[in-house]
Formats: sequence, structure tokens, C-alpha cells
Amino acid sequence: MEENNKTALFEGREIRKVWHNNMWYFVVEDVVLALTDSKDVKQYIRKMRVRDPELNKGWVQIVLTLLVETKGGKQKMNCANTKGILRIIQSISSPKAEPFKLWLAEIGYERIEEINNPELAMDRMKKLYEQKGYSKAWIEQRERGIITRHLLTDEWKIRGAKEGLEYAILTNEIYKEGFGLTAKQYKKE
Repeated sequence: MEENNKTALFEGREIRKVWHNNMWYFVVEDVVLALTDSKDVKQYIRKMRVRDPELNKGWVQIVLTLLVETKGGKQKMNCANTKGILRIIQSISSPKAEPFKLWLAEIGYERIEEINNPELAMDRMKKLYEQKGYSKAWIEQRERGIITRHLLTDEWKIRGAKEGLEYAILTNEIYKEGFGLTAKQYKKE
């Protein structure tokens, strides 16, 4: 996919984002500004990094400098993907950031519970599909499809296929035989 620039809104604030390496990257300054109302966002970020040495140490792994469309043309800006933004939010000391921190804690708790009881993950999947408006019949069909796919990939593994490229080749062959299209063409269709 070509690089695609857009903006997202958070409580009326624009958060610029750019499509890079098949995922969205968000402008760090926009996110921090939206959560802090800082008068000097660059200074706030510098101080935040000093307060959180672990964040500072991993900053270059979390943040990339990307070209972002601005009113004055494209500019190089610090951006982070969703995972990186969530890590940065953990270091923001602001009442506006607290709901995100509570949400992250809740998600973490739920995932730990799902490790102890994997059936909870399936229940969560069903609820999410229901919230998106999918019918119960569609959800059951999706569940069966996932189970079938796992049975198939387990068989491939037993027969020596390696995950990644070999699975992709085998999946593509199934799509071509079943639908007359490659997997990529089918998804596009």
C-alpha cells in the first residue's frame, strides 16, 4: 500500500497519522498535546523522557522519524505505531491520560485471565463481533472457519511446512483452486 496520510480525532484534537510498513504511525507530539494541553509539547516530551529512563532508553526503537503531511508541506516528525503510543501514554502525567492507563491495565488483566482460561478469549471474540453487528450465524461460521484453519495448519506443520512463506504459498494455492483468485485478489474483491 502506498504511504497514506490522514488525521484521527481525539476529543476534538487532530492526531496526524501516516501509513508506514503496513501499519499506522501517529505523530507523537499530537498525542502528547491532546493528553496534556502542554504549552510547549517538545519540552514536555523531553521532561517525560527524563522522568522515565526506560522509555528514554527504548525511544529509538519506539519512535521513527517519518514524513508527515502538514499545512506547510511534508515534514519529518516523530511518529510511533499503536504499541509505541500506548507505551508513551504510560509515561504521561496528566488526568486526561488516566482513562487510557486504566484501559491498558484492564486489557492486561483480561489477557492474563485468558492465558489461565483460553475459553475467555473465544467469548471475547464473540462479544466483539456482536458489538460490530454481526449475526450469531455469521459468528458461528467464523468460529468454524478458525477451527478448520487451525486443523489445516496443524496438518501442514506435521508434514513439515514452515510457517510464514510456505503457509502463504499453500494458502494461495487453496484460494486459486477454490475461487480462481489469489489470496490477495480475493481480499481485494
